[in-house]
Amino acid sequence: MVANQVKIDEEDLQDILFWLDRPASERIAEVTRLRRAYYSWLLGSYPEHIERAINQRNLDA
Repeated sequence: MVANQVKIDEEDLQDILFWLDRPASERIAEVTRLRRAYYSWLLGSYPEHIERAINQRNLDA
């Protein structure tokens, strides 16, 4: 087994570059998988409907 020590900032950058290198469909599939796993863990099952949250920011301020 080989282990390398990586600084947390470098690891974050590596993660970002890894996911930006993947096609959008693969990124969406992974987000969906993680979301299903989270809600299944939290609620015991995946909800039939999820409310849409919309955040708005005033960019002129």
